[in-house]
Amino acid sequence: MSRGLAVSGHKVLLGSSIGDLEEFAIAQGQPAFRGRQLHHWLYRKGIRDVELITDLPKAWRSTLQDLEITIGRLDEVKRLIAKDATTKLLLAASDGEIVEAVGIPTVNRLTVCVSSQVGCPMSCSFCATGKGGLKRSLEAHEIVDQVISIREAMSRRPSHVVFMGMGEPLLNVDAVLSAIRCINNDLGVGQRRITLSTVGVVDTLPQLAEFALERLGRVQFTLAVSLHAPNQELRESLIPPARNYPLNDLLEDCRHYFAITGRRVSFEYILLKEINDLPEHADELADLVSGFQSHVNLIAYNPVEGEQFQRPSQKRIHAFQSILERRGVNVSLRASRGLDQNAACGQLRRRHVELA
Repeated sequence: MSRGLAVSGHKVLLGSSIGDLEEFAIAQGQPAFRGRQLHHWLYRKGIRDVELITDLPKAWRSTLQDLEITIGRLDEVKRLIAKDATTKLLLAASDGEIVEAVGIPTVNRLTVCVSSQVGCPMSCSFCATGKGGLKRSLEAHEIVDQVISIREAMSRRPSHVVFMGMGEPLLNVDAVLSAIRCINNDLGVGQRRITLSTVGVVDTLPQLAEFALERLGRVQFTLAVSLHAPNQELRESLIPPARNYPLNDLLEDCRHYFAITGRRVSFEYILLKEINDLPEHADELADLVSGFQSHVNLIAYNPVEGEQFQRPSQKRIHAFQSILERRGVNVSLRASRGLDQNAACGQLRRRHVELA
């Protein structure tokens, strides 16, 4: 049975596949088509309460409630909408823990940025999420719900999903891969439009491709590795756990991942004023990824209240990008969105917790 049907001491339906739900219905003494009805209400209608699934016999709905089987939806606590329509939600799990999800719209797409953990253990010095440490990892249904919640809040079907919110996905890989399967198969977001972002965790990347192949049948999602520095010394100062994962070893594991999947690896690089945004840093980064089947995604730092880091000027950002382009690096600059509404990952949650 699907991992979605037995989670955290109770049973939830969200995260289950159509096949799992058919099996569940049959095990409950119902015809298989009742499972397909459940699937429709879960993923198309976004239902929140079993009692509201009017297609199901009332007696079975009562039985499901007696068995404490729930949908597994999160509750919206707060919603912020920026001037550019970027929408950030604070969502509460059944145990009261709070996670962030963000909807980033453009004319032709809606990208949902999802969290994989409550907090984060990686302690990146520039990140608001890591300041409070790790509370727990999210279950698959709690990740899937973020996509549905953004869809509801923005009245628009998501086209892309990025695991770039709170947490380190590779420290919750089982639930993350289950969520990717569900987002792909049940919510209809193509795997090639799903990105998994990681700062790199020792002994996880070499197994990720094999595990994903086993769980998903194919690996088409994008792996995005957060470098944020072109050398080991600087990277350790920004990402303390990097001292256990030498940069050369990380890149070798990325090559191994590419060899198995054939999928180009993306490298993310947050530009921090006068820390990692100098011309010599750009040249060093170009040397690092030279000959690598990859793409570099530059991200201008979103300021976090109370932190010493600053956002580089546009002139400095474009100078860094130009050096990489002249060196033949495949590079893009991510547009900053939602700057007027606590844009940095984890910033809104941290403020909410502090005020609680």
